[in-house]
Amino acid sequence: MLRNYLKIAFRNLLRSKGFSFINIAGLAIGMASAILIILWIQHELSYDQFHEKKDRIYEAWNRSIFSDKLQSWNTTPKVLAKTIARDFPEVERTARVDWTQEMLFTVGDKRLIAKGNVVDSTFLSIFSFPLLRGNAQRVLNGSNSMVITEKLAQKLFGSADPMGQTVKVNSKNLFTVTGVLKDLPHNTRFEFEYLLSWAYNKQQGNDDEYWGNNSTRTYVELKPHVKLASVEPKLKLLRKRYDKDDPKGEFFIYPISRWRLYSNFDNGVESGGLIDFVNLFGLIAVFILLIACINFMNLSTARSEKRAKEVGIRKASGAQRGSLIAQFLGESILIAIIAGIVALGIVQLSLPAFNNLTDKILFVAYDQPYSWLFFIGFMLFAGLLAGSYPAFFLSSFKPVNVLKGTFRKVNALITPRKVLVVLQFTFAVILIISTIIVREQIQYARERNMGYAKDNLIYHDLSGDIPKNYELIKNELMANGVAVSISKTSAPLTQGWSNSWGFQWTGKAENDKTIIDRFCVDDNLVKTAGLQLVQGRDFDLKQYPSDSTGVILNESAVKTMGFKSPIGQIVKDNGRDWHVVGVIKDFILQSPYFPTKPMVIEGGKGWFNIMHIKLNPTYTTTQNLRKAEAIFKKYNPEYPFDYKFVDQEYARKFDNEQRIATLSGLFAGLTIIISCLGLIGLATFTAQQRTKEIGVRKVLGASVASLVALLSKDFLKLVIISILIATPIAWYAMSKWLADYDYKIEIQWWMFALAGVLAVGIAFLTVSFQSVKAALMNPVKSLKTE
Repeated sequence: MLRNYLKIAFRNLLRSKGFSFINIAGLAIGMASAILIILWIQHELSYDQFHEKKDRIYEAWNRSIFSDKLQSWNTTPKVLAKTIARDFPEVERTARVDWTQEMLFTVGDKRLIAKGNVVDSTFLSIFSFPLLRGNAQRVLNGSNSMVITEKLAQKLFGSADPMGQTVKVNSKNLFTVTGVLKDLPHNTRFEFEYLLSWAYNKQQGNDDEYWGNNSTRTYVELKPHVKLASVEPKLKLLRKRYDKDDPKGEFFIYPISRWRLYSNFDNGVESGGLIDFVNLFGLIAVFILLIACINFMNLSTARSEKRAKEVGIRKASGAQRGSLIAQFLGESILIAIIAGIVALGIVQLSLPAFNNLTDKILFVAYDQPYSWLFFIGFMLFAGLLAGSYPAFFLSSFKPVNVLKGTFRKVNALITPRKVLVVLQFTFAVILIISTIIVREQIQYARERNMGYAKDNLIYHDLSGDIPKNYELIKNELMANGVAVSISKTSAPLTQGWSNSWGFQWTGKAENDKTIIDRFCVDDNLVKTAGLQLVQGRDFDLKQYPSDSTGVILNESAVKTMGFKSPIGQIVKDNGRDWHVVGVIKDFILQSPYFPTKPMVIEGGKGWFNIMHIKLNPTYTTTQNLRKAEAIFKKYNPEYPFDYKFVDQEYARKFDNEQRIATLSGLFAGLTIIISCLGLIGLATFTAQQRTKEIGVRKVLGASVASLVALLSKDFLKLVIISILIATPIAWYAMSKWLADYDYKIEIQWWMFALAGVLAVGIAFLTVSFQSVKAALMNPVKSLKTE
């Protein structure tokens, strides 16, 4: 019997090649889209879940009240780790991880920049990053110990054994390779090529026991069988016990299973995060697959008249309904298997572009049995889902009605087929509206006045010999016409590396804990960055040496501090008095989607990590960079000239939203394509059903335009209903999304109108193609045969 069913299924596929192609193509595109999204979701859910002790690993977080709101953040004092290890018997071990640093590695004639972290010696005992060489408990015990990845070992030593080899770091410190790590997987928050012992920080003077310096990340491993609830109450009391400056603040530890997806906090309460996008795209995957299955359902039921006699004869011959259901489900599963094979080909072809779009390294693990089990199950599920309704629908026909030709309901107001078409286009219109709104939000933020001139502006780390040769480099760049202004700063203009609630000024309320961004510059920042002065002047150390303890405030800081005449006012920070020399308009230091924070820009007594260079517009960028590279090589020969353009770094602030917009647009397009494939099939079948009617109307003088309108209007009515349903749903969903931004657009009526026009236009073009073809048919041919 199975063989018979397969024969019939293949014959039906070959007999109706057009409908078979539409069914297979629609299902293949839908399945391929769903597989790509599932790969992305699986990758996101797998982050840092490979660690053997994942159920016992936590990250320490801070929680305290600022500006009447409970804030949470995951940087902690350096002293916290050893305090927890000492005071908490429930804790197995702790480890600190300092900020990622790029350092120059020198081995013989080889020089390269590598990215890594300074960590406690317990780091590799907590986290399961496999060592190819060395012992995890001992490799970072020495003050000059170094662990490197397999890839970095290959770059530095080639095929030679790296163990025990000496590496010069930053042209001065010698380290011994004591361990080699397997290259890190892509699904981890950590990104390092090397690990140095925390003793290096102590040598560099970067270790302290000040509870107010929240500048590192602290990880905690609980002992087996210890419950989080037994530790948290004691953690909350640590600030009160040790920190005199913030006794009301508290610590808590956050489990590894939630780092990636849930680490957004609102007023101290977990409020989602990346999980929102995982859920959203999971929903999109379900709907795209559902839409592809709807095509199959619609086309199968639309062609019911052709299969009805077959059903009637089989039932009259004694066939049971169950056997007919099995036959039709088998046919749909066969189509799903063919579509699944095609889908897998589409996935392989599109993965490179999809990886580039999502900034991931996704792949199908063909060598793993679970991949094939999933894929087989996925095809069976798609086949059963697509074939369920047609199977029950077709098998329900009564033989008497079928053979008499009275089994069809003519011109029913609501039919399952119409409902399914409305559902298809409702989802497509929601995605179109969402794409339009996301793109408008990005454009709105891009057009926001950033407060400085980013053109012809680059920055470079103060690496190697640059700090001691800074004045020589600066003078030579200016003398050679490469730059028109140069400033040394604590951070890039596009990033905020420091803030504090500890600033003091006359009139500050005792309980005021407003967080203020801290930025440092030596000279001429207004000129270099093109900032807009409101009062006072720029830093000028040559004319005003006292500017080394001067500060420039932004307008938000002036408002926060309540200064009516800010020039000359004193602001205290880190035990030093800073006098206000100028006020600038607010400029965007961090996110362009949120209000600018108060900012204090401190003068030459601050600290510096970056130099900003305003290139001379008289010459081309290429000419300027070529000259600049020669000068940097002259004074910092061991380091590469590794500059960054400020405008490009600013553009990166929109990457996440741009990715959402692109993915929304991509899936909206795929949804439209799948839906239109279904419309083509339905329009073709409708035209075939009404062949005689079209012939009669043409003989009686009907025009091609009127026939096209006749055949198209029923489909367009369904699309318009879809638009009416989709509009409030899209408005609600996008209002919720925009609520996360302070600087945002207002949702306008034209966005819905544009989406509606696009949907109607695409549907009309799709249907009218078949309608015109039917209307142009010679009426003689349509009337002379049944």
